[in-house]
Amino acid sequence: MSKVTVVGAGNVGATVANVLAHKDIVKEVVLVDIVGDLARGKALDSWQQAPIDHYSTSLKGTSDYKDTANSDIVVITAGIPRKPGMSRDDLISTNANIVTSVVKSIMEHSKNPIIIVVSNPLDVMTYAALKASGLDRTRVFGMAGILDTARYRAFLATELNVSPKDIQALLMGGHGDTMVPLPRYTTVAGIPVTELIDGDKLNAIVERTKVGGGELVKLMGTSAWYAPGAAAAQMVEAIVKDENRIFPVCAQLTGEYKLNNVFVGVPVKLSKKGIEQIIELNLNNDEMGLLHASAEHVREVMEVFDKM
Repeated sequence: MSKVTVVGAGNVGATVANVLAHKDIVKEVVLVDIVGDLARGKALDSWQQAPIDHYSTSLKGTSDYKDTANSDIVVITAGIPRKPGMSRDDLISTNANIVTSVVKSIMEHSKNPIIIVVSNPLDVMTYAALKASGLDRTRVFGMAGILDTARYRAFLATELNVSPKDIQALLMGGHGDTMVPLPRYTTVAGIPVTELIDGDKLNAIVERTKVGGGELVKLMGTSAWYAPGAAAAQMVEAIVKDENRIFPVCAQLTGEYKLNNVFVGVPVKLSKKGIEQIIELNLNNDEMGLLHASAEHVREVMEVFDKM
């Protein structure tokens, strides 16, 4: 795979492009934005970094979707970011129109790309993208779980004073306040986290993770970008390298976990085909109840989109 398009040259999109270039695993990254000079400037800045940081990936900024022709993977970050006081769901009408139009433009020039959605509200934007693309559900999915688990793992690393490299974790469900933490699937160098931290502290970290995006919006006045950008780039890497990595991503369920036609975060195997496999965990009754409640919230927002 040689060509990746990133739509949206804001903070998140520019970070995806830059992190991807540093990985040096694709021939070309095209950064597209309706503000063409912004995309051209950020791509040029990243290209001028190449001799310093030793990568060969070429970067091109544009406002013309013809430049995205024959993209293997497309990462969609376009849309308005959250401002203080806004929920992800407040963004729906504006960002749904943007995502739908972006996907249609992409599909005019690329035959069978894999599309990774980063725009919020994530679960419903993934639904909008799948609908507009006409692609198989294995080729259109959303980046949420990698970011959410990264926040959770970072908070745990701070609390336990250990390297975040050694923490493995899994979260499921919608991206946001209804996400479903799974502490029994959280380990530190193979040790169950419950053996290293008491229940109250773990619950506090879980609650902080649920509002992790909101915490950053309050601090900065806009959405986060370093971690979300790196998370999307990590998904691209798993696909380009055909790694079969297991990540939580937002996918359309068609019967898995007794859920139908709803978009929620679940563990999947990512390969050059996109979603190689959705992994069904043996959840207990409490976990399954939380997942279904989260899916119900997503379904309500999906219905808002359908009525637009």
